[in-house]
Amino acid sequence: MLSLPLRPAGRDAHAPRQRLRRSLATAVIGIMSMAAALGAPIQAVSADAVTRSADAASAAPGYPWSWPHTGPRLVIEPFRAPAHDYGPGHRGVDITAPIGTAVHAPAAGVVAFQGVVVDRPLLTIDHGSGYVSTFEPVASELSAGATVQAGDVIGMVDIGGHAPRGTMHIGVRVEGVYLNPHPLFGEIPRAILLPCCSD
Repeated sequence: MLSLPLRPAGRDAHAPRQRLRRSLATAVIGIMSMAAALGAPIQAVSADAVTRSADAASAAPGYPWSWPHTGPRLVIEPFRAPAHDYGPGHRGVDITAPIGTAVHAPAAGVVAFQGVVVDRPLLTIDHGSGYVSTFEPVASELSAGATVQAGDVIGMVDIGGHAPRGTMHIGVRVEGVYLNPHPLFGEIPRAILLPCCSD
């Protein structure tokens, strides 16, 4: 009869769970450190909250916003609301933007942060009324506190971060909650159903 060795019930039996807890703790500390560097508090992101994007767009200061670069652009990665608080998703949009492309302020505001976080240069603008936009990877010579007007050049597309080379990530928060940025740049055409068959 074949017998299999049993795992000892001692201290080693709990090692995988302890390693997982340490990994999760390290991840949370990393997220909190990034938020601190950006000067923003960590808040839960709920699926219900992010669905407010379209409604919140018309209330944004300077609405409709201008796209941050004037050349051809294609959405490479759309906004995806997380299914639950802290769930996976894509809290912004990635658009095509060749390296070296000038990036313009989509609306007036004050630079809240400019610098490198982990492996990507980014710039954050506080537009007032709780609206904050972030652009990455974007290298800039502006400093926190600088006032910008809609259309002002705020930096150049660089490399780094999760977005593929030659693209730029745009994120928008309202009172700390991430929203779909797309509606801020004007109304999205609604889908129209057409007849598919003839008699």
